[in-house]
Amino acid sequence: MKPGDRVPLGRTDLTVTRLGLGLASIGGLHTAVPAAAAQATVDAAWRLGVRLFDTAPVYGYGRSERRTGQALHNRPRAEYVLCTKVGRLIETGGPDGQPIWADPPPGLGPRLDYTADGVYRSLADSLDRLGLDRVDVLHIHDPELDYAAALGTAYPALDRLRRSGRIAAVSLGVNHADVAARFIRDAPEPGVDCVLLAGRYTLLDRSGAAELLPLCAERGVAIVDAGVYQGGLLLESQSSQARRVRAACARHDVPLLAAAVQFPFRHPVVAAVLVGARSAAEIEQSAALLEHPVPAALWDELDHPAA
Repeated sequence: MKPGDRVPLGRTDLTVTRLGLGLASIGGLHTAVPAAAAQATVDAAWRLGVRLFDTAPVYGYGRSERRTGQALHNRPRAEYVLCTKVGRLIETGGPDGQPIWADPPPGLGPRLDYTADGVYRSLADSLDRLGLDRVDVLHIHDPELDYAAALGTAYPALDRLRRSGRIAAVSLGVNHADVAARFIRDAPEPGVDCVLLAGRYTLLDRSGAAELLPLCAERGVAIVDAGVYQGGLLLESQSSQARRVRAACARHDVPLLAAAVQFPFRHPVVAAVLVGARSAAEIEQSAALLEHPVPAALWDELDHPAA
């Protein structure tokens, strides 16, 4: 599989590349990233064939979106799919801060807002930061933080944007598979088009496969799988499962992270895997891992561990 291979995004008219670039890191996730490194990261992804890019207002309190727009500004707009999120407005004195962002813009912070007006303002602010005239996919970010409002006011607003042609797809950005499954069932027709699922369909956590992925298959909803490297847990965890996965990969001479980035594609609803990167070298590594041969015997061993 190559990073630039394209497939349909569920029932939408969009096609996405198998590898996507998550842009939280260039917004300063945990560690500050210089502007030149952010640009080089996106440039490298583009050279590798990546045409799926995912950002959010809260990533660096607007910094990720600004850098994303700068990096993509001169790229042919029809060639790539751009995703951002709603649910948090970035404003002076925003009270819902997150300590994970390095050196955020002074005085700014996020404020949770899942109202219709909040959705429209969030999109307008995102487009202004991006310097672009449209995004393709809007995720409702962390809907569990105010589920009633996310379903009752944010979703209808996104549906109106979709029906008017201002966006191509309505999505969820979640860390909890059960929340996504509940939302898919509760949302009025035509429903959610895709789900950005972080950390719940991976080598160490297959909880998304219990309910969410079969439901997505039934409803024609695509999954963009994120968090596949699990923040270092694969390499560092001393749990019995992590040790078993590492040992199996070693026996089959497969780099652990190659198995991690390819594992989600074993389920047909997974359209793309989204990886973060803070340098050209990191996205180049992920692209190489995606193409590394993985024998079927490794998947069989991971699926059927010895008693």
